[in-house]
Amino acid sequence: MSFKELKDRIKKNEGYSDKPYQDQLGFYTIGYGHLITEKENKYYIKKFKKKYFEELFEIDFKKAHKQYKKKFFKKNHTTPEKELLIEIIFQLGAKGVSKFKKMLYFLNKKQKFMASLEMLDSLWYLQTPERVKNLIKNYTKK
Repeated sequence: MSFKELKDRIKKNEGYSDKPYQDQLGFYTIGYGHLITEKENKYYIKKFKKKYFEELFEIDFKKAHKQYKKKFFKKNHTTPEKELLIEIIFQLGAKGVSKFKKMLYFLNKKQKFMASLEMLDSLWYLQTPERVKNLIKNYTKK
């Protein structure tokens, strides 16, 4: 599975910036939603080409996919469920996703409507409503 469509969707949802910016929660981010860690001061000082951020995105995506496999892979997820979880992990991290206990319960029970309601009934939705609506739309259409 190449994940090209999923990667393109994540990039579109994240947006792109070659300069550090603060996300909705005030965390500094760069490229395609790369969270700048304390050890990554270079992003405030040096300019990087888009190709660099494309490679950084691939690293971040692989990390999200690896976290999915480590925490959620044992479930028998459909492709839309898997893609949904990987994208949420990309945005919030596996630890953040694991807090969505009711959503995960309904997702694992194949109850799309109830899982979608749980996504809407969250602080995450209040912070990024359009993204959550788009994820729900993509998840429920398949």
